[in-house]
Amino acid sequence: MTSAPSTVTTPAAEEHALRLRLKPKGPTTGYVDGAWWPRSADLVGELPELFAVLAVRLGRIERVTFHLGDFADPPRRIEYDGERVRLEGFRSQRAGTLTVIGASDRHRVTLLIVPSDANPEAAHDVQMAAAHRDGTDTVDMLLDRLK
Repeated sequence: MTSAPSTVTTPAAEEHALRLRLKPKGPTTGYVDGAWWPRSADLVGELPELFAVLAVRLGRIERVTFHLGDFADPPRRIEYDGERVRLEGFRSQRAGTLTVIGASDRHRVTLLIVPSDANPEAAHDVQMAAAHRDGTDTVDMLLDRLK
C-alpha cells in the first residue's frame, strides 16, 4: 500500500509565499474583498504573483487601480502572461486599497494593502479581519489595527 505524497513547507518556501487573504467567493460584506501584504513597495515587481492567484477568480487580468500616493510612479502598463495590463492611479481611490479587474464580465477584487514593513503579527490579524466573510470594518478601521 502506498501513501499519497505529502507537501512539506520549508522556511524558504514560506519566505516567498504570497501573503494574500481573500473572502470566500460568493456574497460578501464590507469595504474590501481581502488583504494583500506585499513584500516591498515595488508594485510592478509584486503584481505577477498576485495576478497568478487572482486569475483563478477573475480570469485574464485587464486592469489594476490604486491611489496615486500609494506607489512611486509605476508605469501605465505591464505585461503579464502575454497580455497588457493597465495600471491606473487615481486620487479618488481610497488610499490603502488596490482593485484588480478581470477582462471577463469586469469582475473585480478590491484589496486592503498592508504596508510591506508592517509588524508580522498585526499584519496577519488585519489580513484575517479583512478576509472574514461577514467583516464590515472600513479601510481605516483595518489599518488602525496596525498601529
